[in-house]
Amino acid sequence: MAEAARPPTGFVCPYRGGCPHLGGMSTAWLMLRHESAKGSECHYEYVIEQLHKDLSEEKTGNRLKEEKIGRLEAQLQALHRRQFKGRKAAIQEEEPVATGEKKKRGAPKGHPGWSRPRPKQIDFVFEVAAPERCPTCDSSDLKPVPDLHEHVQEDIALEPRVVVTSFVHHQAHCSECDRNVLTAGPGELLGSYIGPAAKATAIYLRYQLNVPDRKISQFFNDFFGLKFVPASAYGFERQAVRRGQPLYLDLLEKVRSLPVAHADETSWRHDGENYWVWYAGDDDLAAYRWDKHRSSEAAQKLLGEKFGGVLVADAFASYNSVQPKDRQSCLSHIKSKAKEIDQELALLKGAFADPAARAFCQAIQGWVHDACSEHRLLISKPWRASEADAVELKLRIELEKQCAKPLRHPKAEHLRQRLLGPEQKLLLTCFRRPNVPPTNNQAERSLRPVVIMRKVIQGTRSDKGLENHTVLRSLFETARRQGKKPQHFFFNLFTMETAQAQASLYRRPF
Repeated sequence: MAEAARPPTGFVCPYRGGCPHLGGMSTAWLMLRHESAKGSECHYEYVIEQLHKDLSEEKTGNRLKEEKIGRLEAQLQALHRRQFKGRKAAIQEEEPVATGEKKKRGAPKGHPGWSRPRPKQIDFVFEVAAPERCPTCDSSDLKPVPDLHEHVQEDIALEPRVVVTSFVHHQAHCSECDRNVLTAGPGELLGSYIGPAAKATAIYLRYQLNVPDRKISQFFNDFFGLKFVPASAYGFERQAVRRGQPLYLDLLEKVRSLPVAHADETSWRHDGENYWVWYAGDDDLAAYRWDKHRSSEAAQKLLGEKFGGVLVADAFASYNSVQPKDRQSCLSHIKSKAKEIDQELALLKGAFADPAARAFCQAIQGWVHDACSEHRLLISKPWRASEADAVELKLRIELEKQCAKPLRHPKAEHLRQRLLGPEQKLLLTCFRRPNVPPTNNQAERSLRPVVIMRKVIQGTRSDKGLENHTVLRSLFETARRQGKKPQHFFFNLFTMETAQAQASLYRRPF
C-alpha cells in the first residue's frame, strides 16, 4: 500500500472543526479519543475471553444439573414402580380340551401340584341311597349299578361351650406364715376367673393371626359365650410375660451361643416415635427385641458384646460391635441393590444413558446368582473344603474383573467401590465355613410376621406393650420352630412351674 503524502509545512485543514467525511465530527476530538483508546483492545479481548469462559461453565453446570434432574426423575419413577407395581401380564389360557371346556389353570411353572391327602381316620360312614330320578334330565328310567362311589368330606364340629369348674380347696395352716395355705388344682390359676385354655387361645389369636384385643373379646363372646372386656385380653398377655420372662432370658443366652445365627431389624412405631425390632436366631430358636435405637448398643443387647459364632446379616455397621467370630454379608442385598440401580438406569434416555453402568449392574446380579447356585451344588453332596476353596477363588477373581473399571453413574460407582472394599471378604464366607448360607433370607422371613402385625395394629403405645411383644413373640416363634403347638406351650406356661414349662418348650434338652 502506497504511503500517504504528507501535507506541506504549516498546512491547516479548513475542515478541522467539522469534517464532512467524518459526519461533521471534529478531527481534533476524534484524534483525542483515538489516543485515549490506544491499547485498550487487549482489555476487551480479556473481557470477551472471560465471558466465553463463564458461558462454558454455565453450560457445564446446566448439563450437570440436567443430568442430576434426569437421575432424580428416574429414581422417583423407579421408586413409584416398586411401591405401586403394575398388574402382571395375564397368563395365557391353556388349549381347550377335546370336550370343548377350558382346562383349569394349574400351579405356576416349577411349582409342584397340591392335592388334599386322604384323612387317616373316618369318624362316620353314611350310606346314601341311589336316586330315583336323574338330577340332570329328570328322567325316571334309572337302573341300579353295583359300583359304589365314595366321597370323603372333612368338617368341624361346632360345639363351643364354656366349662365352669369349681375348685374346692382343703387348706392347711402354716405356723411360720400364720395363715392358711392351699395348692392349685389341675389346670387351675389361683386368683384368676379365666382359665389357662382361654388365655392360651387368646395369645394364639394375637400372635399367630394378629387379631386385636377387642376382636379377641368379641370372638370369645360370639363362639363360646365367655364374656370379658378387651383389657382382659391384654391382662392375659401380661400374666404370660411374667411367667415367661425367665424363659426369654434363657432363650437369649441360647441364641448368643449359636454356631451360626441370622440377624436383621425392621422399623416399628411406638407412641408416635420410630422404634426398631431386632431379630436373631436360626431354624430352631428365635429371639426378638424392641428397641428405640438402631445402634451398636442395641445390637449388643440382643447378641452380646462378643458373639462366638458366624453372624449372617446385611452390611449394617452396628453388627460390627458384637465382634462375631466370622460374618457372612447377605448376597441377596447386593443383588437387590444392583437391580434397583439397573431399574433407575433403564429410565435414563439419550445423553444421560449409561450403558457401562447398566452392564455392570446386570453382571453383579449374574455373579450373585452364580454364587448361590455354586453354594447349593456344594451343600447337595458331602462338603469338600478343597472344592469350596476353588469355587471361592473363581468367584473372587470374577468379581474383581467385573469391578475393574470406574463408572460414571454415582450409585453404580458407589456399589463398585463397596464390592472392592472391606466387605468383599465377607461375601464368600459361606464357602469357607459349612452350614453358613450365602443369604439372610431366614431373618427376613422371621421378621415377616412382625411386619404383618405392624400393618394391623399400627404399632404400640406403652412400654409394657413392647415387653409383651418382645417376650411373647420370641417364645411363640421358638415353640413353633421346636415343633410344638404354641397354644399348647402357653397352656403349659400358665399351669406349670418355670422349669417344667421350659422343658415343654424344647424338643430336646439343651
